Amino acid sequence: MDVLSAAISSVRIGRAEACSVKDSGSWGWRYSPFAGSGFHVLLRGGAWLITADRPPRELTPGDVVLTPSGAGHGLSHAPSSLDDLAPAVLGDWPPGDPADVEFLCGAYWLEHGQVPLYLRSLPEVIAISPDHDRAPQLRALTDLISADMPGTGPGAGTTRSALLDLMLTHVLRQWLEQNRMADRPDVADPAIAAALGEIHAHPRRRWTVRELSESAGMSRTAFTKRFSALLGQPPMAYLTGWRLTYGARLLRETDAPLAAIARQVGYSTEFAFGASFRREYGISPGRFRNLERKRGRAGTVHSGAELPLHQGEASP
Repeated sequence: MDVLSAAISSVRIGRAEACSVKDSGSWGWRYSPFAGSGFHVLLRGGAWLITADRPPRELTPGDVVLTPSGAGHGLSHAPSSLDDLAPAVLGDWPPGDPADVEFLCGAYWLEHGQVPLYLRSLPEVIAISPDHDRAPQLRALTDLISADMPGTGPGAGTTRSALLDLMLTHVLRQWLEQNRMADRPDVADPAIAAALGEIHAHPRRRWTVRELSESAGMSRTAFTKRFSALLGQPPMAYLTGWRLTYGARLLRETDAPLAAIARQVGYSTEFAFGASFRREYGISPGRFRNLERKRGRAGTVHSGAELPLHQGEASP
């Protein structure tokens, strides 16, 4: 498992949503910061990406805007400043009415916890012009997400999460290929990937730094230094974070008792797991599970213009 895959696995505990946004004439939207990762794909028309600290960037159809950790930004028909844009509010586009611009938007919303440190270490707003000849996956994924949006039947949430995983992965992969830096660690570092694979495959094991460094074929000192540079935190802190992320997914996706989940993710007791979970997510495991189930019964995986986002504002 490489670092990029590990980061996206962690953000997947969030709520996956996707929608299509259209407008015409003079338009401009400001997207508020949010806890999660999101993207826009310009499907039709022209637009400008507006950020707080960089000049406006012109976008053309096929371009992708990614906010790895949910930073605020704007989209507009013309160059502007972020403060001049009105908050984006989603609404129904009248059927049959022509639109000058159309975006596909998708996001993982994290009601609890934080975006992984690796994603927070990246630029707040990333824009790429994909090379579809060399890497046609993004075009295919855009088509699949667009086709999946109306889906509300069994498995809709699972397919949407999987498609957003792939979109985030391929966007970041292309950006990393286009922005190689001598001082940026390699996300596919084979030694660290080996250790990450062990952590993700066996979270219940009582790992030590020495055992993890041995799985990477490195000394403890060299392993800790490289791991921290690549992931933004020491090995044992990452291990704790992954155990809790995995536990959150089990709480949401299974009916397993809390005590069984605690053991499965490496905690000796339900109490120890609950205390660690509350420190990370600010909520008890039982309440987290109940809220997720209520959300599922209420049908909170939405699509299209009905997408309920951030207190009346639309954040990707």
